[in-house]
Amino acid sequence: MNIKKHIPNFLTLLNLFCGCIAIVFISDCRFDLAFYFVCLGIFFDFFDGFFARKFGVSGPLGVQLDSLADMVTSGVAPGFTMVYLLSGKYIHTPIDGYLPYLGFIITLGACYRLANFNIDTRQSDSFIGLPTPANTLFIMSLPLVINECQFLALSEILSAKLVLLAITLLSAYVMNAEIPLFSLKIKNFSVQKYKLQIGFLVASILMIITLQYLAIPLIIMTYVLLSVLNNKLAKK
Repeated sequence: MNIKKHIPNFLTLLNLFCGCIAIVFISDCRFDLAFYFVCLGIFFDFFDGFFARKFGVSGPLGVQLDSLADMVTSGVAPGFTMVYLLSGKYIHTPIDGYLPYLGFIITLGACYRLANFNIDTRQSDSFIGLPTPANTLFIMSLPLVINECQFLALSEILSAKLVLLAITLLSAYVMNAEIPLFSLKIKNFSVQKYKLQIGFLVASILMIITLQYLAIPLIIMTYVLLSVLNNKLAKK
């Protein structure tokens, strides 16, 4: 029995398992634990592809499993989180009204993104549109920023329903927008060739050290904005 061929799929299922646990914690408004399990799921999501390529066992089953697992961890979990944020609930209480359910627009956007990614041959080395894991980290970090940010004004702004609705719609759009994002893969250490990637990674580490949870949405926004700027400079 070739154990190696099953390792990537096992890691994919661990990603799905972490996403399911995260959803349970979201329903209990334990956003910190939900965030950690989503991060763990994304970790497994990265390494399932890594080992599939390393062992040469990539196949259609792995592709389908990967998308289905991501749909939970990077689709349902962030959408469910936004539902709770839009409801203004930070404790385990029923959700009132219909407006909060618009948070699942993020889930719909992630579903379309994942399906499109599977048939888009242009995204083998870099991405077009924000990857679902990056979008998930952005959304899942919001309740942590709101609850623990030292800047009260920022917490109040992010808690506003209009702002959260705008983030929801923008999130679904950016995942599916025709925006080429620069690759973070550094195949050989060349400062001149990879100065944008290296600079971004260094800046990201510094932001995490100094800003903690607040760094996560800032890093994601910086990544998108730098990509847009880089695209414009490349055209010139």
